[in-house]
Amino acid sequence: MKNKVIQVHPADNVLVALQDLRSGETIEWKDKTYLLLEDIPAKHKFTTAEIAAGGAVTMYGVLVALAKEDLPVGVRIATENVTHASGAYSLRERRTAWHTPEDAARWKERTFMGYHREDGSVGTANYWLVIPLVFCENRNVEVIREALQEELGYARPKKYHRFAQKLSDMYKSGKGAEQILEEDFEETAVSAGTTPLFKNIDGIKFLTHDGGCGGIRQDAQTLCALLAGYITHANVAGATILSLGCQNAQVAMLQEEIRKRSPQFSKPLYILEQQKIGTETNLVASAIRQTFAGLVKANELERKPAPISKLCIGLECGGSDGFSGISANPAIGYTSDLLVAAGGSVILSEFPELCGVEQELSDRCSTEEQARKFMQLMKTYNEKAEAAGSGFYMNPSPGNIKDGLITDAIKSAGAAKKGGTSPVTDVLDYPEKVTKPGLNLLCTPGNDVESTTAEVGSGATVVLFTTGLGTPTGNPIAPVVKLSTNTALYNRMPDIIDINTGTIIEGEETIEEAGERILEYVIQVASGEIKVSAVRNGQDDFIPWKRGVSL
Repeated sequence: MKNKVIQVHPADNVLVALQDLRSGETIEWKDKTYLLLEDIPAKHKFTTAEIAAGGAVTMYGVLVALAKEDLPVGVRIATENVTHASGAYSLRERRTAWHTPEDAARWKERTFMGYHREDGSVGTANYWLVIPLVFCENRNVEVIREALQEELGYARPKKYHRFAQKLSDMYKSGKGAEQILEEDFEETAVSAGTTPLFKNIDGIKFLTHDGGCGGIRQDAQTLCALLAGYITHANVAGATILSLGCQNAQVAMLQEEIRKRSPQFSKPLYILEQQKIGTETNLVASAIRQTFAGLVKANELERKPAPISKLCIGLECGGSDGFSGISANPAIGYTSDLLVAAGGSVILSEFPELCGVEQELSDRCSTEEQARKFMQLMKTYNEKAEAAGSGFYMNPSPGNIKDGLITDAIKSAGAAKKGGTSPVTDVLDYPEKVTKPGLNLLCTPGNDVESTTAEVGSGATVVLFTTGLGTPTGNPIAPVVKLSTNTALYNRMPDIIDINTGTIIEGEETIEEAGERILEYVIQVASGEIKVSAVRNGQDDFIPWKRGVSL
């Protein structure tokens, strides 16, 4: 490691510890020295100037906190001595001029092997969906899953069954709880089951949920819009829909939302209504028969070359730490800029985690209308949170705080780095669809799964997900690439992490070099050459947002 600390922005009055620092240690940074008055754990920040009570703490060049008390030079900022604060924002002259990355030109001719759809979109995968319109149909969906998954070769390996059987045998032989607790799990090679029957279909995904009825009517409309986003998605070949019949989320509502997103929709779509069909046997048998016929048709499609301008990448973070905003997030921000320069699309979401950088993002909006929409969405969201007794300031989780993200503004300023530096070409309210190339802002919660679910529903065909603490989040239809912010995490959780950007912290790689490495990896994932950890692990997280307060 070349440096012990780093200053993220020249205007900052804090430095970030890149390793554990001890009280009494003298730190040198750019011809200045700082005496530490207490231990500074890696990922945390210490003051480089005296800050009076009520004074501003600045990081990433923006206001991120106010001091609760007088802070001398060399002390760690923590929840005990600072409180969340963020700068005001307003509509002003926009700056959409953009310095294209120097290496952008060579990416414009790059291609990936994808599934070409009739509407002109290109998928990175080819899935069939089975979806209930209401939670009442979840059980029938599970019955269909049991019937199809293993028979068609899509069942997951029974990795832990042998272990459970071993413990069962121990109990039968008279062993007690203490002996069972001492038994180690030994991972052995487990067959993945039969070869999939359909070579060009990546799997059948079952999107069960707890919505479709009850709540308010707007919940049903929003759910149908999200489901329509998945049905019309480039990674989806077709879908089977189960409806009870009397629920708020009516079939006509779903069909309307599909037409909004794809006026010439032509994928196989089978809709079955239980109250019209009658018996469960007839419903399930019909669903299996029609789904199988749809799979036969979907299997005819094969991967073909497509320009990377056809990619749409979702940008996500979860289990963030104090390194997120200086390694993984800016790295995928550079990846984002390269893809935008090549004509592709990216999605930056998690609006509670854009608190404090509203001015920068609104200034980057291509039109005044977009800037106004973004600011209004941010204000409305925060007001609803405050009305419920929890503003954006409540966003950092205990894990975030423990690892150096003391306030929401610190977390947000680092999270926004995922969006790179390109202009904002569109601002979308959940669950609107991406229709323009470039950087799109999508209103979603900061919750990992709700936000990832939304990004894919809006069109993301690959998701880049940064994490400093480790999180297994995935998605049913889009590969979620996990990037660790630090090498220790990469080594500790190799079963869920795909890419390590701790190399940036250690001085082995620049942000630009990491960003290019990530884009190369994305192209391989998009071409089906690499199966990411979330896909291998069957991490099919799907949680629709009901537009309530979720941070």
